[in-house]
Amino acid sequence: MPETAFLTIALLVLLALAFDFMNGFHDAANSVAILVSTRAMSPKWAVLWAAFFNFIAFLFFGISVAKTIGSGIVNPSVVDNSVIFAALASATIWNIITWRFGIPSSSSHALVGGFAGAAIAKAGFGSLVGHGFLKTGLAIILSPLLGLVLALALTIALSWILIRSTPFAVDARFRRLQFLSASLYSLGHGGNDAQKTMGIISILLYANGMIEGKFYIPLWVVLACQIAMGMGTLMGGWRIVRTMGMGITKLKPVTGFCAQSAGGITLFLATWLGIPVSTTHTITGAIIGVGMTRRVSAVRWGVARNIVWAWVLTIPAAALVAAALQLISGKLF
Repeated sequence: MPETAFLTIALLVLLALAFDFMNGFHDAANSVAILVSTRAMSPKWAVLWAAFFNFIAFLFFGISVAKTIGSGIVNPSVVDNSVIFAALASATIWNIITWRFGIPSSSSHALVGGFAGAAIAKAGFGSLVGHGFLKTGLAIILSPLLGLVLALALTIALSWILIRSTPFAVDARFRRLQFLSASLYSLGHGGNDAQKTMGIISILLYANGMIEGKFYIPLWVVLACQIAMGMGTLMGGWRIVRTMGMGITKLKPVTGFCAQSAGGITLFLATWLGIPVSTTHTITGAIIGVGMTRRVSAVRWGVARNIVWAWVLTIPAAALVAAALQLISGKLF
């Protein structure tokens, strides 16, 4: 392989890991906001807790989400360096914009939208793998709804079970139980989100002949992506923490436990099924679910509406930026 080609691949791998770092940084709020807002942990310990479980997630899950991203959304024969660059650059730009304004958008769907937009710009709509793209699109709708329903049901069930307990006893017990629910949620977050970058790096290597034979995910790619995401979570995204932890509804330890548990269950299910979902969508749906158990007006629907608009715009916005970048970068790579 020529030295310039190897250097190009290395730079694209670094860009992918930078996106993964930004993913952890941007989505740190999903893992730690509830812990901080319910005072179960200090911000420093909450971030360390989430980062640790983000990193070890590869020990608990397979790599089915990575394979979906790598070969189940865009036809691998279409992918080249310009497509990868455009997808990663557009997703990173979208993450920076939404972080700057404290909007909890989806890093996952920014990547999916960027990947699809770049492929369409290069080879038309036929370059998309229909069932994989449709599966991801359905997950946009179903993951927050499942998180909402599970959180609503769990909160109502615990309200009946704990009806004779004092508020002080409930708060004390569930502050401790939040360590467990936050661990499960962070495992699901690391398991689903880091795999998306694994899929992008692996398809890059495959397109350049560095993976021969059947498509697979190299171990070093798995470890590098988990480390990058864990480091991003350590740095935190505190603008979005304020929105997630305090902007949607008021949370107590028991409702924080229910939201994290519902989000974690949803992420575990999606990861085992190989579906790339948004951790942001999932936990927001769960937070809205626990807020609705108090009363519908307990949810700040104006904040929730702004978040939903960010979700709706993410895939088309990232796709348009990626399409433009691919048309430019296609002449450079």
